[in-house]
This record gives sequence, C-alpha cells and structure tokens, in this order.
Amino acid sequence: MLQGEMTTTGSDNTEGQSGGARTHILVVEDDPRMQKVLQRMFHEQGYTVTVCGDGQTGLDAFHTVKPSAVVLDLLLPNIFGRDLCKTMKAEQPEIPVIVVSAISEVADKVLLLELGADDYVTKPFSPRELMARVQAALRRRHKPTAMVTYKFGECEVDFARMSARRAGMPITLTAHEFKLLKYFVENAERVLSREELLNEVWGYNSYPTTRTVDNQILKLRQKLEPNSTEPRYLQTIYGAGYKFVP
Repeated sequence: MLQGEMTTTGSDNTEGQSGGARTHILVVEDDPRMQKVLQRMFHEQGYTVTVCGDGQTGLDAFHTVKPSAVVLDLLLPNIFGRDLCKTMKAEQPEIPVIVVSAISEVADKVLLLELGADDYVTKPFSPRELMARVQAALRRRHKPTAMVTYKFGECEVDFARMSARRAGMPITLTAHEFKLLKYFVENAERVLSREELLNEVWGYNSYPTTRTVDNQILKLRQKLEPNSTEPRYLQTIYGAGYKFVP
C-alpha cells in the first residue's frame, strides 16, 4: 500500500456483528506485510476492515468510517502514533485503541496508556493474542455501564462524558485517570493491591515496577484531594495497597 492510501474490506461472515451492525476495525500500519496479516486476520473473523498506511490517512478514516476499534502502530509517516492515539481518544474516548509496536520499553507502554490507549501488544505477536485483546476491548466497550455520574466531597465525575468538576470548577483528567478512578469507585472501601490495579486497569498480569501505580495515584490526589499530602479519599494502606473511601 502506498502512503496515503486506504482500503476497506468486508465479509459475508456473520461473526463480528453486534445487534445487526457489523464491527469495523481500523488498522493504521505502514508495513505492507503487517497490513496483509492484520487485514486477513480480522476479515476471517467476520469484521469489516479499513487499512491505512500513514497517520494522516488513519485520522481521516477515523473521522469517516467511525470504527468500532483501532489497531495502531507507533512509527507512522505524517503523524506519529503517540499523537494519533492522543487525538483519537480526545475526540472519541469510548473507541478502543490497541497499540501494536516493536517498541517494548516500559516507559513507552506507560506513556501510551496514560495517553488513553486501551492495550499494548509488542511485535512480534501471536495473532490469537491480538485478536483476544481486540475482542476483550470491544466487550468492555459494549458492557452496560451502571454508573454514569459519581459525587464525593467537592468532586463530581461524569464517567460517560469523561468530565470532572471540583468545587464547581472543571478539572482535567486523562483517559487513564478516569479509568483508574472508576475502578476505585466501583470497588469503594476495598483494599486494592498494586498488582490488582496493574492487572485490571493497566491490563498487565506482570510488570517490572509498581511505581507506575503510585505515580498515577499521586496525580489523582493532586487533582481531587483537598490536601494531596494528607489524602482523604485515595488512602494508602501500608503494606497492602490503596483504598477509596468516599
């Protein structure tokens, strides 16, 4: 595929459909060989697939095809994958973005998750693993959300619109901060270990450091707590983890 080109394929298979609407996967990847692998894999599972070879074409397709999920490479022409991920999640935070890249450094994974990426798969990868990650992200998207707005102290959070206010003033939370806060709220009063948070919120079964959790909670405290040095809501349970007390 030449840079700037976009191709879309569909399937007569009924798999990959939900409520009569076909699930549409947007693949943004500049490697022609990987394009063919991903296009064939999703097509065989019954998904409609749009493949783009550069960042700008991928962003244009994101606006026009309104995908159900995005599979995104990091090293792209025109618009870097990091910037594309940030833009997509800012515009449509409910659409899952799964990053596929040869870059495996922990810092890069953490950065992508903080920018809003829903998952991260390192090349080379098993097609079965990637398919499982995409399908899990789609299930999470379509799972009914019982909790839409939540109030505690001076804070009011609208998880559906991904907006938050404190003492009546808007505050800015990243997509990942919303995700972490939502998990705390859904598990209020329960002690959550760093390992559980990494697994359930970050999506990792194993991780080289738990400082990732500590740093993210520190940021939440600075935005939500009356006094971040003496947290009232996001409490540290020494030797065990953290607990949200509304």
